[in-house]
Amino acid sequence: MDMKKAIIILGVIGLFLLAGGGIVYAIQSEMTIAAAALLWAGLLLVLFSMYANFTGLRDLLAKRSAKYGANMLVMIVIFGGVIALLAFFSTRNSKHWDLTKSGRYTLSDQTIKILKSLKSEVHAIAFYRSEAETLHAQQKLAAEDLLQEYSRHSPFFKYEFVDPDRNPALAIKYGVSEYRIILLLHEGKEVTVGRETEDKLTNALLNMTRGAVKTVYFLKGHGENDIASTQKNGYRAAKSAIEKESYKVKDLLLIAEQKVPDDAALLIVSCPKRDLMEEEMKRIAAYIRGGGKALFMLDPGYPLGVKQFLETYGFKIGDNVIVDKQSQVYGMNYLTPLVFMYDKMHPLTKDFNLASYFPFSCSVEVEADAKAGKYNLASTGPNSWAETDLKKLEGGEAEFNEGTEKRGPIPVMAVSIVTVPGSEKPQEGKATREIYGKIIVAGDSDFANNSNISLGGNGDLFLNTVNWLAEEADLISIRKKEEENTGVVLTVKQGRAIFWIPVVVIPSFVLFMMAAHYVRRRIGR
Repeated sequence: MDMKKAIIILGVIGLFLLAGGGIVYAIQSEMTIAAAALLWAGLLLVLFSMYANFTGLRDLLAKRSAKYGANMLVMIVIFGGVIALLAFFSTRNSKHWDLTKSGRYTLSDQTIKILKSLKSEVHAIAFYRSEAETLHAQQKLAAEDLLQEYSRHSPFFKYEFVDPDRNPALAIKYGVSEYRIILLLHEGKEVTVGRETEDKLTNALLNMTRGAVKTVYFLKGHGENDIASTQKNGYRAAKSAIEKESYKVKDLLLIAEQKVPDDAALLIVSCPKRDLMEEEMKRIAAYIRGGGKALFMLDPGYPLGVKQFLETYGFKIGDNVIVDKQSQVYGMNYLTPLVFMYDKMHPLTKDFNLASYFPFSCSVEVEADAKAGKYNLASTGPNSWAETDLKKLEGGEAEFNEGTEKRGPIPVMAVSIVTVPGSEKPQEGKATREIYGKIIVAGDSDFANNSNISLGGNGDLFLNTVNWLAEEADLISIRKKEEENTGVVLTVKQGRAIFWIPVVVIPSFVLFMMAAHYVRRRIGR
C-alpha cells in the first residue's frame, strides 16, 4: 500500500470516528470522555488526511465530477434544512397520541380541569438522582413524562429536576433528605409528594390551590353504613375516595350536638335503619334552611319518618323495589337495575356517560322544574319496572303487572334546591348572590359501599355528587382507573438509542451510500 492510499484510509477512519462520537453524544445527552475522545481523534485524522493530501484534494475539486458532487452536497444540505425546519415547527406546535389501551399516558379529566383552573404559577421541583442505574433512570423518566403532561395543560405549571447529591444546598433548604420526591411551591405554600403518580400529584395540587379544606360529615347513630368498616356493606372505600378529593371526612352523632357543625360542607345520611329523633330532624332542617347541603341514600324499607321529612322538599319515594331482568345480561341479578339515563341539563350529570348499578333500589323522583332547581338526575332503563308486590318478589315470582306497576325508565336519584329567603352571600370581585340549600336523594346506598363503589360508574357518580353538593363543581369528572403496568419501561439512554439508530443513523448511512454510489458512477464515466 502506497502512502497516498494510507492517507486516504486514515481520513475515512477519521470520518467514522466523528460519526461515532456524534452518536455517542446524542444518546448520552452529555459530552462524556468516550464521546470527546472519538470526536477529537476523528477530527485530528481528517485534518491530517486533508493536509497530507492537499494536492490530491485540490486536483479532485478541480475535476468535473467534483462539481456534480458539490451539487449533491447542496441538495443534501437543503434536504437536511427542510427536516430541521419541520422538527422546529413540530416542537413549537407539538401534538401527541396515547395509543395504549388504557390511556396510561393521558391525564384524567379531573386533573386537566384542575390544571386549566390555575390562575398563578405552581413550581414543581423533582429531586431525583441523575445516575444511569436502570431503576433510578426508570423512575426519573416516569416523573419527567408525568410532569411534562401537566405542563402541557397549563402555562402556570412549571417544573425542574434537581439531583440532591449535586445540589445539596437546595435539598437542605426545602428539607428534602431522600430521592424520588416532588416538591410543589405555590404562593408561599409547600407540599411534598412521594413518588411519581398522578393521583398523589393532583391531590397535592388541590390541597395547595383550594384554600381551606372542606369537611364532609356522615350521620351515625341510626344503623347507617359505617365509614370505618371494611365489610362488604361498609363505607371505608367511600371515605378514602372522598379524602382523595382533598376533603376531611368525619362521623356526626347529631343527637349529641346542638346543630350540624358550621364547618360542614356536606351532610351524608347513608341508609339509616331507624328513624331519626324529632330534634335531629329539626337540626337538619335548620342546616338546610341556612344553605346547607345534604345527601340522603336510602334502601327499600327506609324509615317512615325520613320519607316524610324528604317529602316536605318535594321528593316522592316509592314503596317498591326496582326489577331489571336485563341486568342479567351484564352478569348482575335482576334486583340490580342498570342506570344509564342521566339528565343532560343538570351540571352534575350532563356530561356523565358511564353506566351505574344500583343493587336493591327503590324509586326516587321529584316533579321536574328547572326554574325551581328540581331534576330527576338518574333513571333505570325502559325494560325495568317498580315492583310493589314485595311478597311475590320474596318468593322469586316477580313479574310486571300492567296498570298497577310502573314501567321504566324509573328515576332513582333526584335533586331539590331550597332557596334561603333574603339571604345573600358576597363573593370576592363578584356581585352578591342568594344562598341555596341543596338536597339529593338516591334510592340506594349499596352502590357506594365497599363492594360496589368500583363497579361501572358508581364511584364517579358518588364522588361527583359529593363535589357538586360541596360546591366544587370543577372536580366533577370521570376519574382515571388505575391499570396494571404491562408496558416496557426504557431508560433515557435506551429511548434515545431507539430514536437515533433507526431514525437518524440508518437513514443517513443509506443516504451516504447512495451519494457515494452516484459519485463513483460519475467518476467512472
